[in-house]
Amino acid sequence: MTNMRVNEERLWADVMALAAITDPARPYTRRSFSPLFLEGRAWLRARFEAAGLACRIDTAGNLIGRREGNADRTRTIMLGSHSDTVPDGGRFDGIAGVLVGLEVLRVLAESGQTLSHALELVDFLAEEPSEFGLSCIGSRAMSGRLTPLHLEYAAPWGEKLGPAIARMGGTVAALHEARRGDIAAFFELHIEQGVILEQDAIEIGVVEAIAGISRIELLFTGRADHAGTTPMGRRRDAAVAAADLIGFVARTASALAASGQGHVAATVGVIEISPNASNVVPRSARLVVDLRVSQRAVAEAFLVSLRQAAEQAADAARVVLERFEILSDTPPTPCDASLRKLLSQAADGLGLSAIPIVSGAGHDAAHIAAVAPSSMIFIPCRDGRSHDPEEWAEPAALAAGAAVMLHAVLARDAQEPPLLIED
Repeated sequence: MTNMRVNEERLWADVMALAAITDPARPYTRRSFSPLFLEGRAWLRARFEAAGLACRIDTAGNLIGRREGNADRTRTIMLGSHSDTVPDGGRFDGIAGVLVGLEVLRVLAESGQTLSHALELVDFLAEEPSEFGLSCIGSRAMSGRLTPLHLEYAAPWGEKLGPAIARMGGTVAALHEARRGDIAAFFELHIEQGVILEQDAIEIGVVEAIAGISRIELLFTGRADHAGTTPMGRRRDAAVAAADLIGFVARTASALAASGQGHVAATVGVIEISPNASNVVPRSARLVVDLRVSQRAVAEAFLVSLRQAAEQAADAARVVLERFEILSDTPPTPCDASLRKLLSQAADGLGLSAIPIVSGAGHDAAHIAAVAPSSMIFIPCRDGRSHDPEEWAEPAALAAGAAVMLHAVLARDAQEPPLLIED
């Protein structure tokens, strides 16, 4: 172990180099399916191959670098995250996880040590919400959750998701081949995207669970009228019902979060008023609520109360609740207890402070957990900023996370001989 040290400077240089592949007018933007994304992929593939990894694009468009184990047909220890960004995103979200995984594999190669298990590093396709209205496309496919209906989703320019995956190097006709059954363990590193680690001066977060995400669309319909001549008592103002519901969402989520019922966060992130004119009483109001919880029962109770509140808001404003539709509803995903223990032990052995933590954001690990034991490492980020050009993590934090992952991978490899994969 004495010669197995993470190279902090090399890791930092890689993160900055990949981040520099961006739309110069909108740093740091590298959207999935774009020419810049493909440029970033080419850069990553060159780095993977320079580290001695055998590279391929699987049928779902995931970039995979592989290092074989010391026996034939072994199970796989997988590391990875994503290289795409949100618009005007940061330099670390996703990128850090891919390049920390690369650094771990480099250190192992430089030490001359071959593990019993095969090792793979994955850059998952389109973890961030894409122009096709879907996130975690590559990891959904790897877990068998990418459906034929998903492949029909269309981007604003008319292209469907199926052909777009093919454009990224995938093979949609053989999409089922992307599903994996050989993964012994999956490790993903990510910046926290929150303030807990930084404010408490903790170096490592060992993720207990990834919050479930529910998105609900509501449409209130009233009547458009002249804003100056229609008496207040005769109005059917859809925006009034929407405003009531927005307040309900904030109050209810705040109360649940303060009551010790785990992680709870809710946001009304989409508000569309029609006809959206200053001198017209709003005819309609469309809202999309984003709900994230770590306990499934909390989500179920919230959804019931949300519908009741929406109906009451509609009645009070004399409008109609025309639509209450659950667009997506992903349950919370617990991380594997045995891998969490290995991560905690690795941090302790390295003299790093660590705490259990819940992820309020979605991640590829939540989908891989459907087919393999999965885990996540969080490192601090400044002011909890993420999805923003000011997103920042310190070089030492990245190196600490890489060291924890390295030691956890070694510990997992030593636990048991790799099982042979059945033909």
